[in-house]
Order: sequence, then structure tokens, then C-alpha cells
Amino acid sequence: MKIHHIAIICSNYELSKKFYTEILGLKVLHEVYRKERDSWKLDLGIGEQYVVELFSFPNPPKRPSRPESCGLRHLAFSVENVEEKRSEFMRKGLHCEEIRTDEFTGKKFFFTNDPDDLPLEFYEQ
Repeated sequence: MKIHHIAIICSNYELSKKFYTEILGLKVLHEVYRKERDSWKLDLGIGEQYVVELFSFPNPPKRPSRPESCGLRHLAFSVENVEEKRSEFMRKGLHCEEIRTDEFTGKKFFFTNDPDDLPLEFYEQ
């Protein structure tokens, strides 16, 4: 039917929460601390649409992303204007790759990373 959400385990909950809410602009829909698991769970949305579930766990193992490893390659967000979004992120101190053009669709996109080096793509619609 549709993708319900993407779950991400972070190494530093406060840093990742700040990144996803203050830098990317996702909205906090629900946040809970699960004492029995020593884990935070943060539901984030674009507007009211639930899209990312951010978890913290004690000492999660690192997942290599480069060179490209098996598993989730990247998380992609749709944006209206790639140049404006990239400029906004760079003003906020985020390192962003150069804008590229998709050879199949002609659409522009760029990549950046979250605090745990998960590649994030921003794709112009």
C-alpha cells in the first residue's frame, strides 16, 4: 500500500534529534523513553505524515556505509528546490555534496549525511 516509516538507530540521541528536527525540519509527533530498554523512541513527520522513527540504544554497533555496503543505501527526501535546500543546509553548517542531475529523469539532487554518516539524498520534484 505504502511505506509506513523508516527506522533509524542513532549513536547520540540528542545530536540526532537536533539534526532531524532543527536542521532537516522534521516535526516531533511523539517521543517516549522506554526505561526497560534504556531507549528513546522519537516519531518524526513531514507535516503530519509519520516518516522516521529514531531510536537510541546503549552501544549500538556501527554500520559501515562507504564503500557501499549491503543494506539500506540511503534515505531520500523530495524537495521543491534543490538549490534552496542545499543553501539552507550549508547556512546551518551541514556539509553537502555538489548538485548532480539524474541521467534518467533529468531531475537535480544532492547528498549529505546524518550525524551517524547515513547518506541522505534530497531530490527535486
